[in-house]
Amino acid sequence: MHLKQLLYLSLLGFSPVLAHNSFATGNTEIVWTKQSADTTALPLDQSVRYGKLANGLTYYIRKNSEPQERVFMYLVNKVGSILENEQQRGLAHFLEHMAFNGTTHYPNNALVDYLQKNGISFGADINAYTSFNETVYQLQLPSNDSELVNNGFQILQDWAQGISLDHSEIDKERGVILEEKRAGKSLGERIQDKTLPVALNQSLYAERIPIGTENVIQHFPYQEIESFYKNWYRPNLQAIIVVGDIDVDKTEQQLKKQYSTLKNPAKPTVRPDYKIPLKGKNQFLVVTDPEITSTSIDISIKYPEKKLKSADDFKQSVIKALFNDMMANRYNPIFRIANPPFLGGGTSLSSFMGGLDVFQIQINAKPGRLKEGFDAVWREIFRAKQHGFTTAELQRAKDSYLNQMENIHQEKDKISSSQYVDEYIQHFLHGTASPGIDREIELINTIMPTIALQDIQQVLIQNLKDTDRDITVLAPEGEKAQLPNEATFLKWISDLSKEKTAPYAEQSNDQSLLRSKAQSGTIIKEEKDETLGTTTLTLSNNIKVILKPTNFQNNQISFQGFSYGGTSLYADQDFQSANNATNFIGASGLGNYTADQFEKAFAGRTASAAPFITETAQGISGLSNNKDLELALEMMYGYFTEPRLDTAVVAGILANAKDNLKDRDKNGDVVFQDSLMAILSGNNIRRTGLTIEKINQINPQRAFEIYKERFSNASGYNFTFVGSFDIEKIKPLIATYIGGLPSTGDQTPRFRNLDINIPAGKIEKKLALSKEDKAMVYLILSGNYDYNTANNIALQAFREVLEIRLLERLREEEGGVYSPSIQMDYDKIPDGRYTISVGFSCAVANADKLAQYSLEEIEKLKNEGPSEDNLNKFKTNDKLSYETAIKTNDFWSNYLYSNLYNGDDMHRIFKRSALRDKLNQTDIKNIAKQFISDKNVIKIVQLPETIK
Repeated sequence: MHLKQLLYLSLLGFSPVLAHNSFATGNTEIVWTKQSADTTALPLDQSVRYGKLANGLTYYIRKNSEPQERVFMYLVNKVGSILENEQQRGLAHFLEHMAFNGTTHYPNNALVDYLQKNGISFGADINAYTSFNETVYQLQLPSNDSELVNNGFQILQDWAQGISLDHSEIDKERGVILEEKRAGKSLGERIQDKTLPVALNQSLYAERIPIGTENVIQHFPYQEIESFYKNWYRPNLQAIIVVGDIDVDKTEQQLKKQYSTLKNPAKPTVRPDYKIPLKGKNQFLVVTDPEITSTSIDISIKYPEKKLKSADDFKQSVIKALFNDMMANRYNPIFRIANPPFLGGGTSLSSFMGGLDVFQIQINAKPGRLKEGFDAVWREIFRAKQHGFTTAELQRAKDSYLNQMENIHQEKDKISSSQYVDEYIQHFLHGTASPGIDREIELINTIMPTIALQDIQQVLIQNLKDTDRDITVLAPEGEKAQLPNEATFLKWISDLSKEKTAPYAEQSNDQSLLRSKAQSGTIIKEEKDETLGTTTLTLSNNIKVILKPTNFQNNQISFQGFSYGGTSLYADQDFQSANNATNFIGASGLGNYTADQFEKAFAGRTASAAPFITETAQGISGLSNNKDLELALEMMYGYFTEPRLDTAVVAGILANAKDNLKDRDKNGDVVFQDSLMAILSGNNIRRTGLTIEKINQINPQRAFEIYKERFSNASGYNFTFVGSFDIEKIKPLIATYIGGLPSTGDQTPRFRNLDINIPAGKIEKKLALSKEDKAMVYLILSGNYDYNTANNIALQAFREVLEIRLLERLREEEGGVYSPSIQMDYDKIPDGRYTISVGFSCAVANADKLAQYSLEEIEKLKNEGPSEDNLNKFKTNDKLSYETAIKTNDFWSNYLYSNLYNGDDMHRIFKRSALRDKLNQTDIKNIAKQFISDKNVIKIVQLPETIK
């Protein structure tokens, strides 16, 4: 993970996402000593064109060809909910919505319609968000379409100062935003409502949650939002960011011409810089709720933020990242004992908000073991404070950090434009240094040798203070009377601080990973497919390997291997053991190493391999960089030949699983999801929710036996490798580690068809389970399906045009939902089936009506087909999406695997464009009529408990 990504983790999910830099800067050398620190601001990368217009607008322009022929265009406003007055609570967010409901050049809903016709997907390519301090708008466009790019500049200008704010559109949007607010009602929101005022020290931030208040959303006068827009949307608070496959000089010329016309108010209001004040005192809060299922403690120690601007700030951020890594590794062994003292726990240093950083300590306690869990977490903190860390711990953390940064550095010409945009957003909003990956590597190589054990320990000493500390306890309603008070918690801390802890100790292991070396096989056949760009190897043990070298990444190789079988081959009484087998093996270590020893021995390496067992298959997936591919393959080989079962670790997993189920039935959302799965599976025990009875069915030794049965014979396996490898160099590794896998002949049977399908017919259930005044509606249509490429793309088109119509009908026309979700699945194995599901939240009174409207739209598509405009929106978007997707390793890895699994034609991808382009309205109507039956409809509605 990149250093700034580590730095900007957040307590409450308000963290910005920062990018991997790829910049070149000056050659100034910094030499660190114990006595000196460089506080000079790091210069901005010279590869980004940066400037300000006379009106104060800031701009960033960068040429970047990942993805090719695409450009990312953003408007960033230093304007968020914190700037609202009491009569405007929620209007910063409301204004963001209105940007899509009419502008100077795109009245009403013309903007979204225009972009969709050009293949731009709402949500993925065109979107926006509003937070406390900023509102950000985004466009992703084809850079080779000059007219569309020019219009993109116009759209950003309209957003900056040309939002129409038509009164009728405002009134229509009130219902949409109220539904967005309703959709967020949950246990999480109830907890947030009680905890945020404490976390935010009762500051203005606690009163300016971006979604706003229901009263303001329903009743605000038009002039309030007009005033907010005119007052705050102004060039001296705005930035334009353009990154992509562009000409920087031409883009700068156009940007200057386009945005120099933006005006600031004659007497602009000074934009306050709101902070969360530190009060020097502690706060204690207990929150209980009927739906909370376990007791947890959050201790947050707040202190002024340390911005990342100078070289010394950079060094301090690296030290904090190392500290977080080392503390996390102190807790990992505790999770792996037979009876862990807690369900979860740990510490971290991170950025918060409002000018604060935070040192956070968290404990998720087991039932009846609150003090024991608290002591276990806090004891490790004091152990580190008293004795510090070990040389081995620091070296592992350094190795891991350096390895991550080197991986990023090797991919510097493959970094996505979106990541650069994120980097510049933080530079504009917060002044966060953006020196570039080359400069960062230079800095890291200079400072890393100077970081000593006392630097890490000092982080803990400085941040573990006893002021500005919040203790928040979350617990089930029924445990309120038994919870300790603040004085008791403070005594626990005091008692532990007096305890003499032993220094941290660990067992080292310098053995080879595996007890036996791979018994190399041979390559007996090699076939090249020039069209697909693949080479297929047949090995002496009857395994086939498809190799597809790519240049999409410089330092990434992924592989997958599978054969048929899976849990379907086992009886119901063995299902839970079979279903958990790979979890137990993966947590137990490998070969000569326990899980803890493995983590320590191979820190600083980029190699992973993980076994899996699904219902119809078993196999291995893995990932590595170039230099660690052999280690990843050795791990893969070990999971076939030398798996381990650590009974203590497995006992801990099972104990935690049981404890996690306590009070599960008190959470209405969980019960609803369990009920949904039971209905959709015909109450099959392999699909229904987890219970104590099911956990008790798990036999670890039987799970180990099943695992070995599924992996003892690799004959008939198919493997795929995609990434940055040379075929001739990888072939010896393939012959050794895959060719050496055990093979005893063909595996039979392939798998069993368990015939677990969604029930046919019409089913309607209303479940009064929610604690909130809202309804959750699910419509599920399913049935038999003829799986083939032509049908698949037609069904995809059906899903897309249905989504467009439901957004138009349920959101824009009815104002009844915020964002309906339409999911579609189709399968070939174990047999041809399709499922289409529609889900949305809404007012209880509207649930049946909106469900009926959804079914009406499905029937209209069946009887009339889609409009030509909507079908063309699908075609254009699909074309653009595929142009980008096929230039990624993930796409090809999944494509090759799925084709092998389904037995499909590997060349079907070359038919896709023609099949898509010739789709017509009749084709969509016919695919719907052929498979989508109104006789197989399941309607399930979650209602408040008071509604029967």
